[in-house]
Amino acid sequence: MPLDEILLLATAIGVVALLYSSVGHAGASGYIAVLTLFGFLAPTIKPTALVLNILVASIGSIQFWRAGHFSGKLFWPFAAFSIPASFLGGALQLPAAIIHPLIGAVLLFSAVRLFLNPSDPAEVTPPERATAFGVGAGIGLLSGLTGTGGGVFLTPLLLLRHWARTRDAAAVSVVFILVNSISGLVGHVSRGKPVPVFAWWLAVAAIVGGTLGSHLGSRRFPPRVIRVLLAATLVIAGVKLVLTR
Repeated sequence: MPLDEILLLATAIGVVALLYSSVGHAGASGYIAVLTLFGFLAPTIKPTALVLNILVASIGSIQFWRAGHFSGKLFWPFAAFSIPASFLGGALQLPAAIIHPLIGAVLLFSAVRLFLNPSDPAEVTPPERATAFGVGAGIGLLSGLTGTGGGVFLTPLLLLRHWARTRDAAAVSVVFILVNSISGLVGHVSRGKPVPVFAWWLAVAAIVGGTLGSHLGSRRFPPRVIRVLLAATLVIAGVKLVLTR
């Protein structure tokens, strides 16, 4: 790949990492879209997105935790069954033409809801533990199947169901993304499929963008801005999934 294309690719990865990390995500769906546009082969895209996800989610987890927004009590019921489900999803390969449009439509619907209601609710009520177990398992499976960490599914659900406020939802989601991305990557590698070498040199751009974005999201941006950015992120992810076959 020529140097100018490498620089353009790295810039795009960094911008995706910045945008997604500012809302407690790690950017997998954006990385997948960028790598697809640059002509990378499908078998190399999923593990690359997961590697970048793990790096950016690690940074975001530290930033949101240090800012005091992470709740272990809210997090663990969602994560408990999502980890094995994500491992299973990472080892499976379902037809993209079936699953992607359906998931994309759900994300676009969530984005519209967030655009229409960009403010935090007056009160939040965490879900029943059994509900969180089931939701976490379902999202974990989807995250493994799609090569994402599941944050694009969990964050809007937490907000639209009034289970958490904006920054708390972002903090829970980014740690959720981290554990599920690790599980999904292990599931992928367990099938004897390697991680592409180019994933590691793209990591530099992702780390720079993720560090800046997670700092802004955890400490600088007001909740209203985060929710609008989240809605924009969901539109990007939803359109990408709808158009990907």
